[in-house]
Amino acid sequence: MFTGIVTHLGKVLEKDQSEELSIRIGYDLTGNPPNIGDSICCEGVCLTVVDLGNDKSPWFKVQVSTETISKTTIGNWSVGTTLNLERSLRVGDELGGHIVSGHVDGTVNILDLQSVGESRKVIFSLSSDLAPFIAPKGSVALNGVSLTVNEVGENSFSVNLIPHTLDVTSFRERGIGDVVNIEIDPISRYVARIMEQRHN
Repeated sequence: MFTGIVTHLGKVLEKDQSEELSIRIGYDLTGNPPNIGDSICCEGVCLTVVDLGNDKSPWFKVQVSTETISKTTIGNWSVGTTLNLERSLRVGDELGGHIVSGHVDGTVNILDLQSVGESRKVIFSLSSDLAPFIAPKGSVALNGVSLTVNEVGENSFSVNLIPHTLDVTSFRERGIGDVVNIEIDPISRYVARIMEQRHN
């Protein structure tokens, strides 16, 4: 379980597709290095550490299933891609964002970027299957970042990125046309399910 509060940034150092896809990710988890078997949220995707090393700088390796590749942006990652990282939540940790599982529901495209003072309004595409779970002022995880939905249109929704979020997340490098991982708020999923059952 995660909170959607990015604590560190990592970079893809290597992708090996000789068998099952494995990715080596450089990181700077100062004072809190991962262990083999740990879960780390990488761009919103919960991945398990399978190897560790420290050549010129520390890195960890993860393996990715075909199913995960098909539902996320991982297939688009290349050497040098910046990744949002978050360690799994521990008992007693502050829940600063909202509950994030790291189980991505799909991807959305960045349709437009608009400056609003020092902040940035980002407009994303919204498919019909995800639309019932996205509501104004509700929570959504985008590339692992817990964000509040501002507006919802027929085929789109928007969020606002404050300067701090742009400084400490991979969104500072994302632009129009880029694809982003999305995980809907689990509470909205349960509410939608209850309403569906009542309707039926």
